[in-house]
Amino acid sequence: MKFPYPGALTALQYLTSTAGVLVCGRCKVLEHDSLDLLTMWRFLPAAVIFYLSLFTNSELLLHANVDTFIVFRSLVPIFVAIGETLFLHQPWPSLNTWLSLSTIFGGSVLYVLTDYHFTVMAYSWALAYLVSMAVDFVYIKHVVMTIGLNTWGLVLYNNLEALLLFPLELLIMGELKKIKHDISDESDWHSFAVVLPVGLSCLFGLSISFFGFSCRRAISATGFTVLGVVNKLLTVIINLVIWDKHSTFIGTVGLLICMLGGIFVSTVHKQA
Repeated sequence: MKFPYPGALTALQYLTSTAGVLVCGRCKVLEHDSLDLLTMWRFLPAAVIFYLSLFTNSELLLHANVDTFIVFRSLVPIFVAIGETLFLHQPWPSLNTWLSLSTIFGGSVLYVLTDYHFTVMAYSWALAYLVSMAVDFVYIKHVVMTIGLNTWGLVLYNNLEALLLFPLELLIMGELKKIKHDISDESDWHSFAVVLPVGLSCLFGLSISFFGFSCRRAISATGFTVLGVVNKLLTVIINLVIWDKHSTFIGTVGLLICMLGGIFVSTVHKQA
C-alpha cells in the first residue's frame, strides 16, 4: 500500500470537504449555514461517531481484504433496522425484510467460515467498524431530522468537527511518528502515483458527503444503509478482476449472497 496512513487520508478528505464548502460559499456557488459554537456543540456527538466510523473503515481496509470489508458492511442493515425501531420509533421491519436480512446474515457466516485470510486483528477492526457504522446511521439520521441545518451546512459541520478530532488520533495511534519516519526515509509517498488517487479520494469525499446527507433526509436509516450495500456490487467485480487479494470461490459466493440479500431488502422497501 503506497499511502498506509488511514488517519492522514481521512483528515485530508475532511480538510478538502470543509475548505470546498467554505470557498464555494464565499463565491456564492452554494449556500451553507453559518458556523456558531452552540450548533457545533450540539453536532459534536454526530461528528465523533462519524469520525469513528470512517477511522474503523480505514483500519479495516488496511488490515483485511475488500471482500471482508463488504461482508461486514452488508451486516450493518440488520443492526440499523433494530436501532431504527428502538431509538427512532419506526415500525419493526416486515417479515419479508427480516427474511432478506437473514439472507445477508447467512451469506456472511458462509464467508467467515471459508475466509483463509482470517486474522484476529482484521476481525477486531471489522467488529469495531460494524458497531460504529450501525450507531452512525441511526444517530445521524436523528441529527439530520432535528438539528435544522441545510445539506451543505451538515457537510460543513460534520467535516470540520471531524477534522478537529484528527490530532487525537495522531497521539493515540502513533501515526505521526510513522509519517515522519517515512518522510525521512525518502519513500515515494509524494509521487504522482500516490498524490493522484489521494487527491481524487478527497474530491469524491466531498461529493459523497453531500449526496450522503441528501439521501439521509429522503429515506430511512435502514434504506440508506441498504443502498450502501447494493452499490458495492461494482466494487466486488473490480476486486475480482484486478486484485489477487480476495476470498475463495465459496467465500465469494457467500459475499454475493450478502449482496443479494441487500437487493431483496431494497426491493421490499420499494414495494412498501
